[in-house]
Amino acid sequence: MSISIIIPVLNEAERIGPCLDRLAHYANLEILVIDGGSSDTTLLHVQKRGVNIIISQPGRGRQQHAGALAAKNNLLLFLHSDTKLPDNFALEVRAILQQPNVAAGAFQLTIDSQGAGYRLVEWGVKLRSRIFQMPYGDQALFMKKTTYFSAGGFPKVPIMEDVLLVRRLKKLGRILLADTSVVTSARRWQKQGILKTLIINQFMLAGRMAGISPDRLARWYYGKKG
Repeated sequence: MSISIIIPVLNEAERIGPCLDRLAHYANLEILVIDGGSSDTTLLHVQKRGVNIIISQPGRGRQQHAGALAAKNNLLLFLHSDTKLPDNFALEVRAILQQPNVAAGAFQLTIDSQGAGYRLVEWGVKLRSRIFQMPYGDQALFMKKTTYFSAGGFPKVPIMEDVLLVRRLKKLGRILLADTSVVTSARRWQKQGILKTLIINQFMLAGRMAGISPDRLARWYYGKKG
C-alpha cells in the first residue's frame, strides 16, 4: 500500500519548494512533479531537492495523467503545490481505500485565510463532498492505481478535469471524505473575490451539465475569444 504523490506544476517557483520540503519528512513515498512548461525557476527548486520531474503538455488533466502513467506505487494521491496535507495523511489514505466498495477518497478543505466568507466556502465544500460525493482536485484526491485506470483517468480537457474524473469514479464505488483537512491557499478566491469565484464555478458546472464542451467553457473562464 505504498503511495505515489503526483504534483502538477506550471510556474510555481514560490510554492513547490515548501511543498516538497513538507513531503520530505515522510518515508516510503514516491514523489513525481509534472511540469507543464514552466518559464520561471520551478524546475530548479525541484531539481535541488532531487525529486523526479516529468515534462508534459500543459493542462492539469494531462499532467496528472502523465504522472499516473509513470507512478510505480499502487496508491495515487494528486496534490496541488499550494495545498498542505495533514500529518497523518498516509494512514487515512490507506484506511479509506481498504474499505469495501470504495473507489476513491479526498480530504476536507481548510482555506488559509481569515474571514466568515472562507468558513462558508469550507462548509459548502464539506456538504458537497459528503452528501453528493463530489470532492474537487484541491482536496487531494486519492485512489488505487487500478481504479484510476479503470475509470479512464483524468480526461484531456482544459478545465474541470477533476469533476469529470470524480463522476467516472462514482460509477465504480463510493467516494469517501477523510476526517482531517488539507490546508490550501486562498489565492484563487482572493484574486476574483469569494462571491464572484463561487458564481463562476457554479456557472461552469451548469454549463457542463447543459452539454457545453470543456473547450468552450475554458475559453469563457480564461477570457479567451472564440
